Amino acid sequence: MNADLERLISLQTLDSAALDAERRLADAPEREKALEAKLDTERQAVAAAKEQLAANQTARRALEKDVAVQQGRLSKFRETAMAVKTNVEYAAVQKEIAFAQGEIKGIEDKELELMLAADDLAAVVKKAEAALAAGEKATSAERQKMAGETAALQADVDRLRAERGSVVSGLSAQVLALFEQVARKRNGVAVSEARGGVCTICHVRLRPQVFNTVRRNDAIIQCDHCNRILFFVTVPAAAAADADVNQSTP
Repeated sequence: MNADLERLISLQTLDSAALDAERRLADAPEREKALEAKLDTERQAVAAAKEQLAANQTARRALEKDVAVQQGRLSKFRETAMAVKTNVEYAAVQKEIAFAQGEIKGIEDKELELMLAADDLAAVVKKAEAALAAGEKATSAERQKMAGETAALQADVDRLRAERGSVVSGLSAQVLALFEQVARKRNGVAVSEARGGVCTICHVRLRPQVFNTVRRNDAIIQCDHCNRILFFVTVPAAAAADADVNQSTP
């Protein structure tokens, strides 16, 4: 194989691996945002549950004050009942007493409803806090995992770049310039395998004479359509025979 072509294939392998690692590194902030967003949702759920429980407690305290007011009125009416002198006055006071007792009964019923609701709300708070604690634990573990992955990816990028420098040092300036020019225009992929008379990346059929030249792997040949540098992978005779048998088997 042409020495420059062999180096270009190695260079493309290194660049593709480095590009993949760099893309994964670039995804790290979005992954962190997603983790924080999930935690924030769980924090909001805890805050909302606590707010509902606090509102319940406030409402119960207000009802307790109302009961105290009605009980105070009831005590006064009972004192008045002891001092009235006519049946008409007594009946009027009894009516007020009955009304106050009814008010107290209604308020106490509401208090009971709120107390039962408070138990449910407390359970919701407990469940939300447990979910948040679990979420924080899972997020911490995921962040540690991400930190390890990031360190490994950065180490890969550094290693690949170092290896790239070694490969580049063996290329002529002209061949390297061609590679980088095509790579810039083709999303970082400047080298493509030719197989079955077709460029395997752009999938355009090559002219027979071009493909025959590429098969020799002894020169820098570019695809007429995408301009990528082409190479051919020689299939061992035994593997080719197996492939022919598989294709002919119904």
